[in-house]
Amino acid sequence: MSSQSDFDAWSAGQNYEHYMGRWSRKIAQQFLAWLDPPQGADWVEIGCGTGALTSMVLQDCAPQTILATDASADFVNHASHTVNDPRARFQVATANALPSADRCVDVVASALVLNFVPDRKGALKEMQRVLRTGGLLSFYVWDYPGGGVGFIDAFWKAAAALDPAAADLDEGRRFPFCTASGLAALCAEAGLAEPEITSLQVETAFPDFEAFWHPFTLGTGPAPGYCMSLPSDQRAALKARLAQMFGGAGPVALSAKAWAVKVKVGG
Repeated sequence: MSSQSDFDAWSAGQNYEHYMGRWSRKIAQQFLAWLDPPQGADWVEIGCGTGALTSMVLQDCAPQTILATDASADFVNHASHTVNDPRARFQVATANALPSADRCVDVVASALVLNFVPDRKGALKEMQRVLRTGGLLSFYVWDYPGGGVGFIDAFWKAAAALDPAAADLDEGRRFPFCTASGLAALCAEAGLAEPEITSLQVETAFPDFEAFWHPFTLGTGPAPGYCMSLPSDQRAALKARLAQMFGGAGPVALSAKAWAVKVKVGG
């Protein structure tokens, strides 16, 4: 049986954009409106992916600078060629070893990636290290235990009905802490007092079933990675089961919910 992390292949930027990036941009806009960061701030971003949050910060928040990091060199390359702004620079780095000096930035943000970081407490400590006194620590993750991203939840339900072992790959089972109480507990473990936590929600709409299905065939991300690991007959059976769930060729519209956290650090 494959391990839970075998399909966490976040590398192909354009494929990720089709699978998740377009929805990440919608949720990023809501997140920044809620975050209400100061203008003229220096930012560090953890897990920039294809640049969804980066571009929204540049568009809506008037930053002085933003250093956008990601552990994937492919993502950093994609984002650096997509986001053309002199205030932004991109660098390969992990969440637990940011390429920034102590107390040098005003805002640290992470979008939809903290659950994939093995040492989450360490990552939150690292975020605190680079923040100036009174700086803003922030992140958001999908509400996987609550159904989170509707189209991913539907995929894993269909997959598990055909292959019970697939249930262990479902992000809802893998990341049970992605709830308001779970994130509050994580913050407490990292020494973050009185975090503000809110829910964000967007609609993910597909014009027809084929548009819904196609991103799962691109191989980037846990569900697409699993999908493309299947023999062709099993993949066809999975597609047929999903089509049956949604009633054929009509539009598919599902919700996607995230939990967002912000903490003012040291002041």
